[in-house]
Amino acid sequence: MFANRLRKGDKRFRKWARTQGLTAFRVYDRDIPEYPYAIDVYGDRVHVVEYPRRRAIASGAADTQREEVLAAVTQVLAVPSERIFVKTHTPQPWGRSQYGRVGQDSGRIVVEEQGLKFWVNLGDYLDTGLFMDHRNTRARVREEARGKRFLNLFAYTGAFTVYAAAGGAASTMTVDLSNTYLDWAEDNLDLNGLANARHTLVRADAKAWVEAQADAPERYDLVVCDPPSFSTSKKMSGSFNVQRDHPRLLAAIRALLAPGGVLYFSNNFLGFQLEPKATRGMEVEEITPRSIPEDFQRKEIHRCWRMVAP
Repeated sequence: MFANRLRKGDKRFRKWARTQGLTAFRVYDRDIPEYPYAIDVYGDRVHVVEYPRRRAIASGAADTQREEVLAAVTQVLAVPSERIFVKTHTPQPWGRSQYGRVGQDSGRIVVEEQGLKFWVNLGDYLDTGLFMDHRNTRARVREEARGKRFLNLFAYTGAFTVYAAAGGAASTMTVDLSNTYLDWAEDNLDLNGLANARHTLVRADAKAWVEAQADAPERYDLVVCDPPSFSTSKKMSGSFNVQRDHPRLLAAIRALLAPGGVLYFSNNFLGFQLEPKATRGMEVEEITPRSIPEDFQRKEIHRCWRMVAP
C-alpha cells in the first residue's frame, strides 16, 4: 500500500517539478495515516522524516515500519541507501526549544527552485535549510520586490532574501539570531551572484531588533516575518512564543512599514489565533490556501497572511 502510493506521488510530482523548475520537491506527505512520513527528493538524493506515534515507539513497531518504508524508498525511487537521509521527528511537548543538530554527515548540496539556487544540508539538522512549503510565498515576494526596501525577520537561511534580491529589491535587511544561518544566507546570495553592499545581514533577536528600531529613520516597503512557534536561546532575553508575543511583534513591525508597505506574516503553529488588535489599521488577508504548494498534501502545514499598511 505504501509503495504504491509513493510510486504514484513520484510519477505525479517529478513531472510537475520539471515544469516548475524544481529539483527539490515532496513526493509523499503522510498521505496514509498508518505511514506517518514526509519524503522529499533533493536532486539525486532523498530526505525522509518520520513522525512516529508514542505508542509505536514504545512497542517497537516504528522500527519495523521504518525498515519497510526505507526498502520501498530505495526500490521505488531507485536511490541507493547511501543517498537516503533519515530523520525522526519525535513528539515534543509545547514549550520545548527547537531541534538542534542531529548529525555530522553534512550532505550539503545545491538545489534549484524557480530559477534560483540554494544550499541545503540533508545530514546535520532536522530541517534542511529550505522550507519548501513557502515556495509560493517566495515567488510572491520576488514579483513585488522591484525597487522596494525589503526586511526579512527570523530569516533562517535567507531564501526570502534571495528571492527579493533576484526580484530587484533596492535593498534588503536580513535578521536572524544564528551566525550559522546568516553565513548560510550569505552563501545563498553568493551562489546566485547577488551578494553585494545592498544586502545587509544582521545577527540579532528579531523581535528585540524590531522593537529597538522604533526611532530609526529607515522604513520598509516589503517585510517577511516567519517566526518559530516557540524559541529559547542563551543569546536572547527570555523566550519567544508566537501566540503570546505576536501582537507586540506585529505592532513593532507596523511602525517600520512605509505607507502602503506590505507584510507577509506566517507561522506553523496550527492552533494559532491572530489577535484582531495586532493588525488594527492594516488591510489583512489570509492567503494560506494559495501559499501552500501543490506537492504539500497536508494543507495545515502553515498559515500565512498578507497585511498592507495604510
